[in-house]
Amino acid sequence: MSEPRDRYSGDTMSEYIAKVPNELPVDAVGLWQIVPYGRRGFGLEGDELVSYVRRNLHALLERGAKPVVGATDGIHYWQLQNQYGTTTEEIANAVIKEWLANGGDDPDPGGLWFALPEVYEMTKK
Repeated sequence: MSEPRDRYSGDTMSEYIAKVPNELPVDAVGLWQIVPYGRRGFGLEGDELVSYVRRNLHALLERGAKPVVGATDGIHYWQLQNQYGTTTEEIANAVIKEWLANGGDDPDPGGLWFALPEVYEMTKK
């Protein structure tokens, strides 16, 4: 069985997902980027879209990213979100459950992101 190919780059889904965490050393990766790209780049919906999102979350979490939202303390850029769990599987399941409970639509850029500690611990100067 062949994997879907990104309609923009021609990459297989696995190739594309492997590249997503490469942004982490520079910036956080938002759920709002992952979900719509599954729809537009790969034409996914339903269970296929959920599987795609899960695979992206695993790739990010396995690279060391944690769930974050924009900080409101005036000191940090990001605020860690520990309520999703501690293991890759717990976090991925909780994030997907929340996304689906909110209708499974394309998330808002003001919502959940994933960042490495060196990014979410950074302070404003």
